[in-house]
Amino acid sequence: MSPRTAPLSPLEHAHARAADEVLSALDSCPAGLSADEAARRLAEVGPNRLPQPPREGLLKRFFKHFNDVLIYVLLGAAAITAALGHWIDTGVILGVVVINALIGFIQEGKAEEALEGIRKMLSVHAHARRDGQWSEIEADDLVPGDIVRLRSGDRVPADLRLVEATNLRIEESALTGESVPADKNTDAVAPDAGVGDRFSMAYSGTLVAAGRGIGVVTATGPNTELGRINRMIAEVQTLQTPLTRQMAQFSKILSVVIVALAVLMLGIGFSLHDFPLAELFLAAIGFAVAAIPEGLPAILTITLALGVQRMAHRNAITRKLTAVETLGSVTVICSDKTGTLTKNEMTARHVVTRGGAYDVSGTGYRPEGEITLEGKAARLDDHGHLHAVIEVIAVANDTHVAEENGQWKVTGEPTEGALRALSHKAGFDAEAHERHASIPFESANKFMATLNTTPGGQRRILLKGAPDRLLDRCHQELGTGGELEPLDRAFWEAHIDALSADGLRVLAAAAREVSASKDALALEDLEEDMVFLGLIGIIDPPRPEAIEAIRSCHEAGIRVKMITGDHAGTARAIGIEMGLGTADTLKVISGAEIETASDEELQRIAHDCDIFARTSPEHKLRLVKALQARGEVVAMTGDGVNDAPALKRADVGVAMGIKGTEATKEAAEIVLADDNFSTIERAVEEGRTIYDNLRKAILFILPTNGAQGFVMLAAVVLGLTLPLTPVQILWVNMVVAVTLALALAFEPAEPGVMQRPPRKPGAPIMDRAMLWRVGFVSLLIGGVTIVSFEYSLLQGMELQAARTMAVNTLVVAQAWYLFNSRFLSASSLSPARLFTNPAAQVSVLILTLLQLGFVYLPFMNTWFGTTPLALEYWLPPLAIGAGVFLVIEAEKALLRRRGARAG
Repeated sequence: MSPRTAPLSPLEHAHARAADEVLSALDSCPAGLSADEAARRLAEVGPNRLPQPPREGLLKRFFKHFNDVLIYVLLGAAAITAALGHWIDTGVILGVVVINALIGFIQEGKAEEALEGIRKMLSVHAHARRDGQWSEIEADDLVPGDIVRLRSGDRVPADLRLVEATNLRIEESALTGESVPADKNTDAVAPDAGVGDRFSMAYSGTLVAAGRGIGVVTATGPNTELGRINRMIAEVQTLQTPLTRQMAQFSKILSVVIVALAVLMLGIGFSLHDFPLAELFLAAIGFAVAAIPEGLPAILTITLALGVQRMAHRNAITRKLTAVETLGSVTVICSDKTGTLTKNEMTARHVVTRGGAYDVSGTGYRPEGEITLEGKAARLDDHGHLHAVIEVIAVANDTHVAEENGQWKVTGEPTEGALRALSHKAGFDAEAHERHASIPFESANKFMATLNTTPGGQRRILLKGAPDRLLDRCHQELGTGGELEPLDRAFWEAHIDALSADGLRVLAAAAREVSASKDALALEDLEEDMVFLGLIGIIDPPRPEAIEAIRSCHEAGIRVKMITGDHAGTARAIGIEMGLGTADTLKVISGAEIETASDEELQRIAHDCDIFARTSPEHKLRLVKALQARGEVVAMTGDGVNDAPALKRADVGVAMGIKGTEATKEAAEIVLADDNFSTIERAVEEGRTIYDNLRKAILFILPTNGAQGFVMLAAVVLGLTLPLTPVQILWVNMVVAVTLALALAFEPAEPGVMQRPPRKPGAPIMDRAMLWRVGFVSLLIGGVTIVSFEYSLLQGMELQAARTMAVNTLVVAQAWYLFNSRFLSASSLSPARLFTNPAAQVSVLILTLLQLGFVYLPFMNTWFGTTPLALEYWLPPLAIGAGVFLVIEAEKALLRRRGARAG
């Protein structure tokens, strides 16, 4: 072969060109390349592996987790406390920051890890023809034009255009989402055929399930289909989560308000009351410290971390903290079909004979289930037609099903595994049938035949395969009464159409008796007098728990959309069974329609339709973007490499932990340990609960800080002595955040959490009712604190004792307010509700012990400027706190009544 001089570029539309044309375009031939030419091409195109991106150092990866608005708030609070010399508080705040970074560092995945997951799919070795000889070479050394041999069990080492295919079937689910291996041949297909319909191609990273073949390499490394997906993952831009966006906006607004009020406070104090500048500046710092909710970021982080633990107990492993909350705001779940909504285990559902249409229960390869006719159990001894079909599918079958680690697995073809499981459910014993010869399944024939002797001594040919191929070979059928009758082809074709319309894969069974002396089997033997026995309908069944989960999602106002690489008929049938729609209303959109739709049209299509079939990775990515463009918060599930780009782009990427590829897991924020869609529904419930708890924490902490800020602001504006010092404010902030606010992270789900619609994606984290509550409670608690302080001074208390009373009043009122905050609008007066969260009672007990130390321990008196009080001085704060609790409950009741009238 003459050396190639033209540049070697990826061969486009190899699937649509004849094999000889592809060989010519690649300047190759069936004898393969010479070693010298292969070396030259390798130097030109590079090794057959995906590019390795530069990895970030450990320190950079760690400090990246400080780049967050919530962390900036914490660092700002630490700087203020350090400036005030309160090193204990500084240490606590910095400790929270470091712990948060460590959690993120350990749990969060990065894009390069997703790409590494894809690289692991590539084959290590390949059988290539060099210098006319077959040899095993490193897969990295393959180049376009190489001739490669494939055998059962091989991983395809590069993208190949097949030039020979014998019974070749390739498992491509990781790329296409198809639940069964694809039959391969050498015929060219249409240029616009999707990856799943390119039967003349074998793609890098897929697995040869059966047969053998020879192909010419058309693309290697980054130019393969895997390489294209690899680039898509690297280029996908992830979006901020709703919580991140809301907290960033909230923090900016709060910062502006605090600075403005501090400046106003300085101006009023200096111009109206002629305060000394140093004292006024200290008051302004005290106000800022009081108003900044430095405990809030820590509580948010801890609440999310606790949510991660609870979700892990429910089989949802969270890799990013914010994903927990984002799940609670999901409005659309885009789910892969195979293995997520379905079991990814082929199951025989129906058997049709002239004796009746039988139903089969049970799912997967587990040999548990029942065969029934019109609702009654059907025994083989009583149903000769059924016995005849089961005999064929059990004996003309080379697969085995067995239990491994609690799961039933198939050795061989998934479809034949479903037939084997069916024979076990029927109680049929195939071992007693002696096999003399067989014709294995081949793509060209689409059937399998065996020659066997039955336990009764009869010698029979048993034939199973594609219905159309068997109908062509049969002139008779097993009639209603068990006698042979002329074949009624129209009857069988009607049933084939009906089963296919329901999304089932249809197989047929036929047989005939031969002489006892026959001991060989040829194709010619199948042309004579075969007797048609019946049909078997097979499907990858939906998970029963997934059906219930979809119903719960619909009740929660969450739409579920199926995006699959499978055929439209199968997807539609599964969609109807899953409850995604009815036969009259459910519409299926194909990948070809997505391909031709503009971005604006696709936004409408993505919103209106719930099933998308024959989709490619680009289609899934476009659908996610289209839904996000309409303001939806999208969760995307998947298990194949083809799902990884869409998972990375989605607001929440959810990968399958058992059957998912490493690339998919690394691209996702959440990994399901049980590969079950119902786990997503439970995770959404947990996410909503976490968001409720975050709002409760905000609703508790902000009035706490608001009350303190109001005390400082009112004192300066009115020209009063400061009721609190900055270090006392820091004490209140620290103990309240560490004890009371943390208790809200343990709140259980409120009743009806999954019966309400998802919150609007653009809705602020604080609505008008919450803003009113914050303002009302801030004034209430701040007001009673000032009254307590001024009254104590009037009673002749020293300044330190009066300030101690003020701190006690503030802390006790907040302890009572904790029980108001446990329910956003519902009444907290019910004893049953008051004691549903033991953490609340424990936190109050811890706060009591801390506050006693604050008042009575000498070193605490020195640090915080407090003084011990007689026991009777605890009664006014307790009474004031109880009054605050009752007033806020009355306010909640008025708001409920007003809401009911408005409704």
